[in-house]
Amino acid sequence: MKSTDIPENEYSIFNATYVKAAGDGDLYEDLEISLHDFIRFVQDIPMDKFDYRYALGKWTIKEIIQHIIDTERVFAYRALRISRNDKTPLPGFDENAFALNTNANDRHLQSLLTELSIVRQSTLVLFKSFSEEQLRRIGTASNHELSVRAIGFIIIGHQKHHQKVFQERYL
Repeated sequence: MKSTDIPENEYSIFNATYVKAAGDGDLYEDLEISLHDFIRFVQDIPMDKFDYRYALGKWTIKEIIQHIIDTERVFAYRALRISRNDKTPLPGFDENAFALNTNANDRHLQSLLTELSIVRQSTLVLFKSFSEEQLRRIGTASNHELSVRAIGFIIIGHQKHHQKVFQERYL
């Protein structure tokens, strides 16, 4: 399954950016490949950049890695709920509150990358467990309709978006 296979009514305009950023690869392959590409990319960043902020109030690279982890957990939970045909509307989350309440800057880079790898492996196993019917299910999250399969590509695209931000504003 590719992101181009998903009709635009299965995700919000806001999430369209992430679905498009995911590219046109296979969902399962890209969940794995994008993780490995990201880890290699991050490991090549000079150590003095991990606590750098390109502007006042902006997150550090470590905080963004933690944000990617937290966001993936939230989206995987949404995918689980929607796949199980739970029709309860799911709330949004305050990414800034999450960021203010981590200790990402006090952690070692390897610890963050290990956590990201474990979370991604869990996400991948979860998505591989879904039937075709479950992947097509649509629920409500953050007041917008969203399919399970779109969530997988949003996870990939969200990570790629932040990698691009690293390249453009941090390096």
